[in-house]
Amino acid sequence: MDSLSKLDEVKTTQWAGGREPWSIEYGKIMMWFFLVSDAFTFSSFLIYYGAQKFAQPTWIDADKIFQSIPGLADSGQPLVFVGIMTFILIMSSVSMVLAVEAGHRNSKKEVVKWMVWTILGGMAFVGCQALEWTHLHHLGFWFGKNPATGLTDPAAISAALQPYFTNDISYTAALQFANLFFTITGFHGFHVTIGIILNIIILCMVLNNTFQKRGSYLMIEKVGLYWHFVDLVWVFVFTFFYLI
Repeated sequence: MDSLSKLDEVKTTQWAGGREPWSIEYGKIMMWFFLVSDAFTFSSFLIYYGAQKFAQPTWIDADKIFQSIPGLADSGQPLVFVGIMTFILIMSSVSMVLAVEAGHRNSKKEVVKWMVWTILGGMAFVGCQALEWTHLHHLGFWFGKNPATGLTDPAAISAALQPYFTNDISYTAALQFANLFFTITGFHGFHVTIGIILNIIILCMVLNNTFQKRGSYLMIEKVGLYWHFVDLVWVFVFTFFYLI
């Protein structure tokens, strides 16, 4: 039998492939590659938002525009509702951690329980975001619109925007804020929605004993990486829009 050529020989060195050099399963490292690329996208959005905010002489005051609790209070509760949203999302990340841990122990019952809580948390967050969007739209904010859109009298424009500014008033700043707020939070909400769908699919696979038959719940961990990424991104979105 002819000997194998150098190209056909199986390489066994550290950098020849397989699980080396990071000793990570292929699917997990591909998820990490995706998350890193997605992080660049979110970073670009947030950097642009910061550039626009600091390029303007004035900007909308978060304490004044985010001071309602939809369905309960129209004003006087600054950042309370978004605080509730953030708590819900963080707790869903905790339940995802517990689902991954239960998967490592091959405990199907616990995996199902914590996946259900994660899905419910994600749905609650998206629902809260929809309420917040609806409230802001009712105030007059939307893509390409702010409460002064359509007004021509400077005094009327000033009166329409005055409740949302602390010092000087800027129609352009209000418009930029609306465009970027709905774009960035919408992009994040889209990611959360995709995560909910993925979690539901994985939950169905768990109920169908797919991972029990494989002998591994590694897929839970892969989806968990995505879910934790979504939570981490929200921390930055929350900081840029609601705190700074």
